[in-house]
Amino acid sequence: MTPAQRTRPCGPQPRRLSSQIVPPGLTYHPRPSAVMMDVMEPTRVDRWLWAVRLTKTRPDAAAACRGGLVRVNDRPAKPSTTVSPGDEVRARVGDTTRIVKVVRVIQKRVGAADAVTCYLDRTPARPPTSFVPVAARERGAGRPTKRDRRILDRWRARQR
Repeated sequence: MTPAQRTRPCGPQPRRLSSQIVPPGLTYHPRPSAVMMDVMEPTRVDRWLWAVRLTKTRPDAAAACRGGLVRVNDRPAKPSTTVSPGDEVRARVGDTTRIVKVVRVIQKRVGAADAVTCYLDRTPARPPTSFVPVAARERGAGRPTKRDRRILDRWRARQR
């Protein structure tokens, strides 16, 4: 062991980066990360849909674009179509068509609370569904009995 090695303290040493001392265990970032940084340059629509959590995966977003389920400013969108703040995006997600206005363009996927701030949701409310209590049956109850059928027939006759 050399004398220089004996004088060094044990454990990780602070690193000097751009004349700053960074404590051990922390990483120095000269600029904010892309996740927290607002990117105001346009980005791909499939990437943006995934980043703001309108689709679960980026391949799902790309497939929706290729399938004609995504429109940007009332034009069919390919996955590489760019979006920028102020654009209107219509995306068919599941059984609903989401209509959103782009407020912030981000590149990386963020938490749900941050993702909601990146768009204004203009999706119209679903119409209320009519509930027919007579026609509802318990799951696993089997075929309606003769008595049940007669009750339904009487109810349908009154509805006419």
